[in-house]
Amino acid sequence: MVGGAIPKNYIPAVEKGVNEAAQEGVLAGYPVVDVKTTVYDGTFHPVDSSDICFKIAGAQALKKGLSQGQPVLIEPIMNIKVRFPEEFTGDIIGDLNTKRARVLGMSPEPGTNVIEAQVPQAEILRYAIDLKSITQGRGSFTISFSRYEEVPPNITQKIIAEKQAKKA
Repeated sequence: MVGGAIPKNYIPAVEKGVNEAAQEGVLAGYPVVDVKTTVYDGTFHPVDSSDICFKIAGAQALKKGLSQGQPVLIEPIMNIKVRFPEEFTGDIIGDLNTKRARVLGMSPEPGTNVIEAQVPQAEILRYAIDLKSITQGRGSFTISFSRYEEVPPNITQKIIAEKQAKKA
């Protein structure tokens, strides 16, 4: 702030409004991450200004800035290691491909194969059931977090449309 254009007692209200708006997001109601906000300037009126006004102003400023900044949805990408009998190799690879997985490699072991891949977490929430079905209960897998990645545009549009339909 330059010159104290906004009294210091209103700054926490602006921060609270920004934080609340960041929890709601602008695309589909998901929280916003990796954003830094700074209050540069503002005005107040001695009679009409209040904490709630500055809270609303902070929230609206964040939402306006985010909508102009081309926000994207991100999703967690998981490392997965699948161990299964070798006769199911084709079925496992095919199933992983339908889940937007990137197969990183395969290492055969006596009687079994191990596939390592990276796959969006949303695609493998029910993977235990799928793997049990494909391998007749003889497969196993382990997962670990890898990174976050941008959601493909076609899926982003579908997610946003579903959230808007629920709102209405």
